[in-house]
Amino acid sequence: MKLKNINNILVAGIVSCGFCAAFTSCDDLFDPALENVQDISEMYNDPQFARGLIDNAFLVLPYDGSSVSDVATDDAVSNDNSNSYKQMATGNWTSQTNPVNQWDTRYHAIQYCNLFLENIDKVKWDYTSEALNQMHMDLYRGQAYALRALHMFYLLRAHCGMVGGQLMGVPIHLTSEDQNSDFNQPRNTFKECIDQIMADLDEALKYLPAHYGDVTADNIPAKYAAIDATDAEYNRAFGKLQRGKIDATIIAAIKAQVAIFAASPAYAAGGAMTYEQAAKYAADYLNLRGGLAAVDPTGWKWYNEKDFINSYKFTDPDPIEIVWRGNVGDSHSMESDNFPPSLYGNGRINPTQNLVDAFPMANGYPITASASGYDATNPYENRDPRLHAYILINGDKMGTNGTAINTQADGTTLDALNKENGKSTTTGYYMRKLMRDDVNLNPSSTTDQRHFGARIRTTELLLDYAEAANEAQGPQARVGGASYSAYDVIKALRARVHEDGWQDPYLESIKSDQSKMRELIRNERRLELCFENHRFWDLRRWKANLSEGAKGVSITTSAAGVTSYSPINVEARQYQDYQTYGPIPYSEILKWSNLEQNDGWSK
Repeated sequence: MKLKNINNILVAGIVSCGFCAAFTSCDDLFDPALENVQDISEMYNDPQFARGLIDNAFLVLPYDGSSVSDVATDDAVSNDNSNSYKQMATGNWTSQTNPVNQWDTRYHAIQYCNLFLENIDKVKWDYTSEALNQMHMDLYRGQAYALRALHMFYLLRAHCGMVGGQLMGVPIHLTSEDQNSDFNQPRNTFKECIDQIMADLDEALKYLPAHYGDVTADNIPAKYAAIDATDAEYNRAFGKLQRGKIDATIIAAIKAQVAIFAASPAYAAGGAMTYEQAAKYAADYLNLRGGLAAVDPTGWKWYNEKDFINSYKFTDPDPIEIVWRGNVGDSHSMESDNFPPSLYGNGRINPTQNLVDAFPMANGYPITASASGYDATNPYENRDPRLHAYILINGDKMGTNGTAINTQADGTTLDALNKENGKSTTTGYYMRKLMRDDVNLNPSSTTDQRHFGARIRTTELLLDYAEAANEAQGPQARVGGASYSAYDVIKALRARVHEDGWQDPYLESIKSDQSKMRELIRNERRLELCFENHRFWDLRRWKANLSEGAKGVSITTSAAGVTSYSPINVEARQYQDYQTYGPIPYSEILKWSNLEQNDGWSK
């Protein structure tokens, strides 16, 4: 269930091995070879060893830029028949085969955090300056509380559920465990888990700055000026070199994520959070970024801002769209997985017709509205600009040479519908979002390009606020100390993808209708966050239909030159009602008599 003998593990060694395991044995890298027998007391005089504990908790955060969970939803399918999410969506999700299982990894990380917090006061972080010693202690204590909260959130999201009509969470562990611990613990309630997450985030706020950045001697925070810290010392502990670590602004965003999750229909019965409270938490973050000024005009294409990404340095502040950056580096793995086969890719993620149909027309109307102007014989014209930015449509150009991609059923290249199993699209579409056209996968001249990952985006927080405010008080109410409404947020997000002066008659027609605004907000979230591992979790927290079948399109052109677009059924979804909540791992249920399984799942 958890690491029982972690006191005897050299965590710094574990962190190193995480990077080198694919290439060689870690023993080969050190002379003499490392032995995993160092006691936890080694950290007291070795701050690098101490940081290894908390660094390990950071390294195992479930950041994933490969969009895999979207293929378990109505937004996408995978052309890889062995994909575990594909198997889950088609009826093979069990308590023993669970691609979203977070149990062991999250509890291991929490164990690292607990060990660190229990021993941090004994660590000598700096022998040259008491002020610097205190600042480093604050920095890492704040990180540890925040990381414990974040791992608990991911654990709860994956494994909470109904037990005999009560919404239950997971066992809370606030102290480290060893071989003498009692592991047979019952589950805490959902509300107790949410309360603990928020308490840890509040505790972290006592130690962390709003942002990391260098200061001068005139603006050292009073807390550290009082202990005679110099600007050089403060900058060493909290300066620009620390960017990428969790700060108070990131914590405000995490709180908003936790709150909207807990207030949602699937979890509201737990009594941990209301939509009113969720709106306030989202507004708390947005107000730190200037309210509606947080709407970055180019935020909808943040992954493709090449000039910024290519010149970005790790000590630079992030753009307003990026709350917390993810991986940043040169690579071609995303393109190798998802480029069409004519560009030497594997075409893994295939967007569905369901998702394509969710993009409105350029005038803002849904394609089903009579005022939309949608033409089924020319379905991709005059559509919202995000459609062609996020999804590769038949005839669109891609790659370093601007190659036109033909996905038609009667196409002659491997890009054509179902042309080659495991390579070609199964829906008539390829994914475009998150990738760079200037990556070249030709084996004779492969080139990497820099990619900028995002753990949390401001757009997500804007949509959190819009959803919560609308549910709490309606489309035009200003909730939680905000000077803007759900309507204002959605208006700004939709307008930014168009030229100045664009009008939004559809939004104006529904701005007083809470139900229609709910549909629009959820649809905007679907579009803005597609392929970023949100849809699977959103559908479940809304208690929405998980079993909508994945559809595609078969495009053919007759001898007379007439192109036809025929809908096709691509993949049935086979979820059960109880699968709104994930399972506790079957192996844990077998081991611990006090640990109850969620309703519906096999013991």
